[in-house]
Amino acid sequence: VANEGGKHWTVNEVRALIRIWSDKNIQQQLEGTVRNKRIFEQVAARLQKFGIDRDWKQCRTKYKNLKHEYKSVKSAQDSGSTSKSMKFFNELDAILGHCTMEQASKSDHDESERLPEWTEAKSEKDSVG
Repeated sequence: VANEGGKHWTVNEVRALIRIWSDKNIQQQLEGTVRNKRIFEQVAARLQKFGIDRDWKQCRTKYKNLKHEYKSVKSAQDSGSTSKSMKFFNELDAILGHCTMEQASKSDHDESERLPEWTEAKSEKDSVG
């Protein structure tokens, strides 16, 4: 089905959109907001760098459609049905699969923003050497 603005998204375009969407910064911005035009303007600008010409509305529509499709496949799977599937399920599951758990435990979320101590120690060693 053609979305608003016309032409179908190619596999590469969807992959690029998902790659940008998987950015933790973008996810955090999308998590807490409904008025997200500004965020999708950023997404569209980043797609432009990949040579993909989509406006923010097309990005938002595609995002919503992918999210909706993912949720319906996920709930079908949770109820034991394997008949429903979608092309980018695994990629989306990596992004969306943790969201429900993350929102349930907001207290853990604050700690997850800090890097684990071993990564900081490692980077110090790298800069010394």
